[in-house]
Amino acid sequence: MEPKKIALLVGALLIAAITAVMAKNMFGRGTAPVAQAVTVVSTGPEVLVATRALPIGTIIEPDSFRFQPWPKDLIQNAYYLKGTADANSLTGTVVRAQISAGQPLTQGSTVRPGDRGFLAAALGPGMRAVTVSVSASAGVAGFVFPGDRVDLVLTQTVDGGSGSGSGGPPLRASETFVRNIRVLATDQRTVPEDDKGKKEVKTFATVTLEVTPRIGEKIQVAQSIGQVSLSLRSIADNTSDLDAAIASGAVRVPAGTDPKDKRFLVEIASRPIDTNSTYVTGADVSRFQRKTVPTQAPSLPSPAPTTSSGSNFDKPVGPVVHVARGNTVTDAPVGGN
Repeated sequence: MEPKKIALLVGALLIAAITAVMAKNMFGRGTAPVAQAVTVVSTGPEVLVATRALPIGTIIEPDSFRFQPWPKDLIQNAYYLKGTADANSLTGTVVRAQISAGQPLTQGSTVRPGDRGFLAAALGPGMRAVTVSVSASAGVAGFVFPGDRVDLVLTQTVDGGSGSGSGGPPLRASETFVRNIRVLATDQRTVPEDDKGKKEVKTFATVTLEVTPRIGEKIQVAQSIGQVSLSLRSIADNTSDLDAAIASGAVRVPAGTDPKDKRFLVEIASRPIDTNSTYVTGADVSRFQRKTVPTQAPSLPSPAPTTSSGSNFDKPVGPVVHVARGNTVTDAPVGGN
């Protein structure tokens, strides 16, 4: 082989080797370091804190709290410490004083079911508790639990009068007269779970509701008019009703408040509603039922009594005609005003 060709071949090999080394170094420096997970073991005390804001009257649920490391110097005797307190025992209790998100729960911040003042603590400011009697069908077959929200439906029969001329069959109507009512208790049960922590579907005869004073008056009147039944609400209905209320002007956003503020939305969405009620009559269900209230048959005026001549009592009232028949004169009423 000629020396010239040998020199070219050696030069090409050297260039290839140098290129490979440079490429390896370049790609090696560009590779990101692999992160390794490090398990941090907490050696300090852990206290029970609220996972979200808990206003007064909130019924505590299992996801309302969690244990979190806390500085040892700031530990108080009223805190629930991990290992010494049973966190599950707090489920179903009611917040007595407002607790902020991340704030430790204390021994006196909640009230347990059966304790004195439990129901009063479960009520929000300005609210009242009323009890409604329901049947198995009117109570959604027991699928309503404390903490759920319901609408109240009044079913009634309206008579137009008595007698054959009353205008036909009575009017049957059903009306949703209040909405978004919070259930406080079913019978004597204030928590949705049984002793084993499972939700137990059980029919009940009474349900206790959280209402405003005016709505409480409406419910009492409704129970005297007809049958009151429960209609279980979906959780998503609160948001849609709130948007409609803000759009219609029924709910006014305070000045300087962001409409997307979660605290504002929660406060507004939890308010009971007793406006814009909806109703259905028998004619909306069957063509053989009424749509309006039957009218009462008009009463006919009774004829005025007549008297003989010379009588000073039972005189007819209104215009009369004197009729003479020989020596006898009688007064005959002619009607009219």
